[in-house]
Amino acid sequence: MARIDLDLAHSYRPDPQSDEDYALMPLKFTFDDGGAYALLGPSGCGKTTLLNCISGLLRPSHGTISFDGRDVTAATPQARNIAQVFQFPVIYDTMTVGENLAFPLRNRGVSAAQVKERVGRVAEMLDLSSALDRRASGLAADAKQKISLGRGLVRQDVSAILFDEPLTVIDPHLKWQLRRKLKEIHHEFRLTLIYVTHDQTEALTFAEQVLVMSRGKAVQVGSADALFERPEHTFVGNFIGSPGMNFLAGHWRDGAIEIAGRRYMPELAPATAQALQAAGTFKVGVRPEYLRLAASTDPQAVPVRVERAQDIGTYWLVTATLRDGGDSGAGEASIVRGRLGAEAAALRAGETVWLSAFNRHTCYYVNEELVA
Repeated sequence: MARIDLDLAHSYRPDPQSDEDYALMPLKFTFDDGGAYALLGPSGCGKTTLLNCISGLLRPSHGTISFDGRDVTAATPQARNIAQVFQFPVIYDTMTVGENLAFPLRNRGVSAAQVKERVGRVAEMLDLSSALDRRASGLAADAKQKISLGRGLVRQDVSAILFDEPLTVIDPHLKWQLRRKLKEIHHEFRLTLIYVTHDQTEALTFAEQVLVMSRGKAVQVGSADALFERPEHTFVGNFIGSPGMNFLAGHWRDGAIEIAGRRYMPELAPATAQALQAAGTFKVGVRPEYLRLAASTDPQAVPVRVERAQDIGTYWLVTATLRDGGDSGAGEASIVRGRLGAEAAALRAGETVWLSAFNRHTCYYVNEELVA
């Protein structure tokens, strides 16, 4: 395995003039040896471009890539000793499952005994042991993709294993099983794994560190807990979570936070209060999970008009609009979503309820960035 150091940017245009010309904005990051990482973001955000730069399929237009301190910017994928698993199965249909798994090892002159031992171990991990003698051509798409995963995992000498949305063709139930298998394999062998996905569940359950990307830029890097609890940008707050974070327009007036014409005085760290006062206008971010039904007398609660309450099974998803309590009554209504308990079953569309919005989980954003 290898430590991978990136200091690069990439544009598909020969003479980029603005940020819009870059598929990858300047990025400086290190993938530690033996770490499990995910590149997470919507389609077109630069995830696959970054992965292809790491693998050597694409040379970055600016900057360098190093493996264990060795500059490999101009090196081929073969010279980098990378294993890559793509979105759709890449296997030999004319070979058996066992032959497919063994091919990367035999191609490198590994002894027959070692090939047999390694193939058997990987096949067992991926539940392919019973299919080793079957031709790959007759297998379903999800089984073929398991072979692709196995071909990436079978080698022990690779610098890193790169996954480009490898579970796209996999049945949803099998996805959960394979994510768990990949975690087990990582914990056992401490491989350097980099996993590209637009699915937050895949990223947050698989990786130790998640790099969230938007429009070619790395917006935040952190653990699943950090991304959920303290998103450093409103994009991360909205992208992570189901549903995403609520953002309420706030103003600082006379030593208090004003939302929809009402004043609130939550406990704030001195630095946070100073930043909000200096900004004047900002956003208050609160996760749907941390909203609670409250009494109208609760000083931390905001009044909302219920639009609908849906029974999701393990919780009720309540969608509401924030009522403007200002003198004019004007202004655009904000949509607020809460994940509530069984008490939400009694809510009816059109009624006004109060939601406690200020607590230790509440975040504050100035110019879309988190105020520490």
